[in-house]
Amino acid sequence: METAALKVDGRLSAELMRPEDADRLLVLAHGAGADFRHASMLAISEALARQGIASLRFNFPFMEEGRRRVDAQATSVACVLAAVETAREAAPELPVYLGGHSYGGRMASHAVLEPSAPAVTGLVFCSFPLHPPKKPGTQRAEHLPGVALPMLFMSGTRDAMATPELMTDLVESLGPRATLHWLDTADHGYKVLKRSRQSGLDVFDELAGVAARFMHRTG
Repeated sequence: METAALKVDGRLSAELMRPEDADRLLVLAHGAGADFRHASMLAISEALARQGIASLRFNFPFMEEGRRRVDAQATSVACVLAAVETAREAAPELPVYLGGHSYGGRMASHAVLEPSAPAVTGLVFCSFPLHPPKKPGTQRAEHLPGVALPMLFMSGTRDAMATPELMTDLVESLGPRATLHWLDTADHGYKVLKRSRQSGLDVFDELAGVAARFMHRTG
């Protein structure tokens, strides 16, 4: 296992986790409430590594600087694009996928629509924040029909930011380029109800396995 500290855009902290057998690389952006070192982000990277998937996690400026308020969308998108370039430089031989947890995944989906966006092979959304809690809606996904890449959505069945009916309808509307996987009993932060959860897999291993199969199928 190779772990390397990097600098994104010359100023933002990042970490590349690369198993020896890596054949894909996922640029993984964090959510609005915790940085790339958060236990859930690390757990996702470690589970991906067990599947032979490298990952690059990084900080957005607001988190690097200790601010609570997220950056303007343009700033976050520019940071995502810089992270993709960093990943391509660090592992030029690997197909690069882009995604993230919650806010990070949403910013990744905007980033690929930028004219200057470097090519990536697909998008991986972990807990895509379709709407605020208790405020169902799909406004945050209005740009997704313009994304021509393969997309994987992985959401918990108890995610308060992704009403099942709305998420299902969204993915179906995107056609064959979009895939939806439900993480049984998981909430937005991947906490599960162990007694009623049908899958015997750890939730992060389940997520990583689904992501790895998606990446191998599409790239």
